Amino acid sequence: MSVRPIIRFPGPALRRACLPVEAFDTDLRALADDLYDTMRAAPGVGITAAHIGVALRLVVLDLPEIGGRRTYANPEILWSSPETMEHTEGSVSMPGATETVIRPRAVDIRYRDLDGIVHEERLEGFPAICMQHEIDQLDGLFWLQRLSKLKRDRLIRKWEKSGK
Repeated sequence: MSVRPIIRFPGPALRRACLPVEAFDTDLRALADDLYDTMRAAPGVGITAAHIGVALRLVVLDLPEIGGRRTYANPEILWSSPETMEHTEGSVSMPGATETVIRPRAVDIRYRDLDGIVHEERLEGFPAICMQHEIDQLDGLFWLQRLSKLKRDRLIRKWEKSGK
């Protein structure tokens, strides 16, 4: 497999909603492997196909809480807990930039695996935060849009000055 170039903020591909995965084939498996290799090289714990300029609803997460590497095609949130939590977020598309985001503490999701089989599960804590972050990206919502305008503008200025 291979490490692919990551679209950098503010690349227009990061604001584009992704299309559903329809073909569960060897090409999808190869894309998932490339995403994993690209995420590990970044480094990161989550990545979407949008991060490498492919407008498909595909997410790869690598978290010990979920047993390591997992691939999610067409993930969707079915339910979000009213209880929230704060967590520091960032993006492989904006290395070095982080800020606290508040999101629901738990979510129920539906997705397909690489064989096209439908699954539903509840994610809590950090995995829930990661999945919400990546689903936002699939919807063309870059994580900065979850920040107040003041925090967002300050973070963008700081990141631009860093030259990363």
